[in-house]
Amino acid sequence: MIASELELTRKNYYHLGVPREREHAQLAGEQTADVCVVGGGFAGLSAAMDLADRGYKVIVLEGEQIGWGASGRNGGQSLAGLACDNSVVEKVAGFETAKHAWDISIEALDLVRSRIKQYNIDCDYVDGYLSLAVNQRKSNELKKWYDDIQTRYGYKYVQWIDPQNVEQWIASNRFHSGVLDTNSGHLHPRKYLFGIEKAALEKGVMIHEHTHAVRVEQGARPRVVTANGAVTCDFVVLAGNVYLADTMPQVSARIMPVGTYIVGTQSLGKERADSLIKNRVAVCDTNFILDYFRVVADHRLLFGGRVSYSTMTPLNMAQSMKQRILAVFPQLSDADIEFAWGGFVDITMNRAPDFGRIGNNMYYLQGFSGHGLALTGMAGKLAAEAIVGQAERFDWFSKIPHHNFPGGKLLRTPMLVMAMAYYRLRDLV
Repeated sequence: MIASELELTRKNYYHLGVPREREHAQLAGEQTADVCVVGGGFAGLSAAMDLADRGYKVIVLEGEQIGWGASGRNGGQSLAGLACDNSVVEKVAGFETAKHAWDISIEALDLVRSRIKQYNIDCDYVDGYLSLAVNQRKSNELKKWYDDIQTRYGYKYVQWIDPQNVEQWIASNRFHSGVLDTNSGHLHPRKYLFGIEKAALEKGVMIHEHTHAVRVEQGARPRVVTANGAVTCDFVVLAGNVYLADTMPQVSARIMPVGTYIVGTQSLGKERADSLIKNRVAVCDTNFILDYFRVVADHRLLFGGRVSYSTMTPLNMAQSMKQRILAVFPQLSDADIEFAWGGFVDITMNRAPDFGRIGNNMYYLQGFSGHGLALTGMAGKLAAEAIVGQAERFDWFSKIPHHNFPGGKLLRTPMLVMAMAYYRLRDLV
């Protein structure tokens, strides 16, 4: 944990009016389980739930608190697809793999909605998502994606928005054209997470917080060692993303921690908030260094987009994010910023998720690259399927090749900073 992360967590809007209902004791002593899950976010809890449903004894180890990482800090957007374009997966793994990955991402959206309904989770879910291009070049790229996703991938939930109709959807002149996806949406991630946590506990999952996995001893019966105990088990699911760098260095070299930040305005009042975005759908632009935003239930605008590839929290982050808001909504010049928070997400070189095995009894789920609210839950489900002997769908993702970031542990961060500077320039063209 980094000190700046702790400070930013205290300013997280999602904590407003949503206190923790329960806490979980640290692991103490030697324990046994069928499955040990490392990481108490969407992916880890999802795997634990599905395995418990199948009769497995599951222990979840969380280094901080449930949802400490990206699951409790994200933009709240539940979106189709992966962080990378389908063409990226097609290039390295073929169309069949890309199509299966896309279809599984759509199932992930269904899984979110079905769990909300099944477990009666009140998490402010809203249907709809706008993907917006800021200029003609970006519009051409988005139109190509729009045509491809319908014709080759069979996705029929999208609607093209011509330049003359954009301002019917968003009260901003920043955007050229866009796509409406009626199958995606947004929600309150902390409320959703606590609903999943409650369901997992009711299924018999045991959760231990403030329990860092120090190391994992491989073998026929793996052993996950912590500061005050250990869990010996048949299977391990590693779902801690960037927070497992020292625990499993053999896979952590393929992901990088990237700081991502969000701010929340004061409550704007219902009428003013409604005027910003039609039907209060989620919004994201198509830039490589993108902005994403949405209006939430108490009439605030949540706006994300400032990122740090150096792992250093930007100075004057709230003020600089206000300038990004004004580039989209200049009419909000009088709106105060009341919340500002952030943390690390795990990105891969190609922005595709990285799922795989270590030996035949350890599974890892990482590399969601900032596009994981829905897919993390599905990843946990796929890991559970693989453990019970139905690995075909998990293996579609394991077919996507991944490479270590160049430069090793010391140089890969400055090299990434330089690369991102190039993409920032491209976004301006």
